[in-house]
Amino acid sequence: MIMPRGQPLLLPVNPVFIALSLMLALMVNLLPLGRDMWLPDVLLLVLVFWGVHEPQRIGMVWAFLLGLAMDVHQSSLLGQHALVYSVVMFGVLTLRRRLTWLSVFGQAMHVLPLFMAADVLLLLMRLLLRGNFPGWGFITPGLWCALLWPVVVVMLLAPQRREDRHHGRHRDAG
Repeated sequence: MIMPRGQPLLLPVNPVFIALSLMLALMVNLLPLGRDMWLPDVLLLVLVFWGVHEPQRIGMVWAFLLGLAMDVHQSSLLGQHALVYSVVMFGVLTLRRRLTWLSVFGQAMHVLPLFMAADVLLLLMRLLLRGNFPGWGFITPGLWCALLWPVVVVMLLAPQRREDRHHGRHRDAG
């Protein structure tokens, strides 16, 4: 694949780093912080990141399995988060080629509808099952995820950044 103009060449990602980042995101989601409406879904955010940057390693199966883990933890309808994570990952895999050519802030604007779709799907399932509207705060996790996208991109791509140590040394020698 041709590299987008202005993007640095990245080193291959370590699979252990992917696993650790997903585990850490899952642990953040498992914290008892009152995950009602206001906090971002950190696990979904990291899943979307790896779906964009490593789709051959993190795809629909991992989204489904981690969604099931969230369902079990929150004692919600089994498959609720699994469905939402899978739908979002399908959207990511559909848009990923376009996303890789955009700037980080352009990517944030493109993943915002995916995060909002996750919120709307969870809202619709809650309305169908419980029949109560939780208020307009249901919109905030998707907004937080889009706002945090640039931070997550910088943090998770940092170990892959190539340091150009040899370039400066050759220039000085000549």
